[in-house]
Amino acid sequence: MNYLRTAILLAGMTALFMAVGFLIGGRSGMMIAFVVAAGMNIFSYWNSDKMVLSMYGARQVDRASAPEFVGMIEELAQRAKLPMPRVYIMDNPQPNAFATGRNPENAAVAATTGLLNSLSREEVAGVMAHELAHIRNHDTLTMTITATLAGAISMLANFGMFFGGGRDENRPFGALGTIAMVILAPLAAMVVQMAISRSREYEADKLGAEICGQPLWLASALAKISNAAHQVPNMEAEHNPATAHMFIINPLSGARMDNLFSTHPNTENRIAALRELAARMGVGRGPAPSAPRSGGAWGDTGGAVPPRRGPWG
Repeated sequence: MNYLRTAILLAGMTALFMAVGFLIGGRSGMMIAFVVAAGMNIFSYWNSDKMVLSMYGARQVDRASAPEFVGMIEELAQRAKLPMPRVYIMDNPQPNAFATGRNPENAAVAATTGLLNSLSREEVAGVMAHELAHIRNHDTLTMTITATLAGAISMLANFGMFFGGGRDENRPFGALGTIAMVILAPLAAMVVQMAISRSREYEADKLGAEICGQPLWLASALAKISNAAHQVPNMEAEHNPATAHMFIINPLSGARMDNLFSTHPNTENRIAALRELAARMGVGRGPAPSAPRSGGAWGDTGGAVPPRRGPWG
């Protein structure tokens, strides 16, 4: 089902890409856009994860450089019955995280230093279990390709602002068409992102809570991340807004958007759903009082790391 959804998404984004090309250059522009879109679809399938990780300057870590964090991911992956993903850390003060990769065998998880330094170990476990849930649900291919193509469509629309020109047989809608394209193309790309975002976040919250065994760990983390996201800027995300839907919480620190145009479900609703899940599971215990990391990233820069406490839950 996820592969069918991805195929439909690729077809829709290709059509949108061709429509923008038509508005810029008529039939010839549409054909050029089709060739470019086809090439991008192939390239994105194999390399979109590397592109996104590169955008955020993510560096891969292992047990030698970040033993506590990598050990946690390994433990959670075993609980989720997943292959061990590649693990990355982003040097960014905003607490946030995302997962990427075309399938569970070629997946990666990435967390910011802000997440590792400001949340408790239990809250970080809830967040990373959520990201592993995206991998197990095969969401990451759709999420990552959407980020790549939506960014390309927005770039093409901006290109049209400068080269749209007047009305003729090659540019049938003239300046009016160019203006409409510049406004509507990025909006249409965002609508596609929204269509795949809200339900998958609720599903990943639920499965992630089951993986770590404590829904309230994730609920507490969501509250902290949401509060920080509007106070601590994520400049890489601001420069690449088409990737915002990949994160566990919208990383863009602009004014609050109307729910219709939000890439994520309302955080309060997600927390309420997790609390209901905790009640059904019979676990009412919130995060244990382990301290956030005051320096270093779980061993990555030599910071103090609390001892592991055994199995989750």
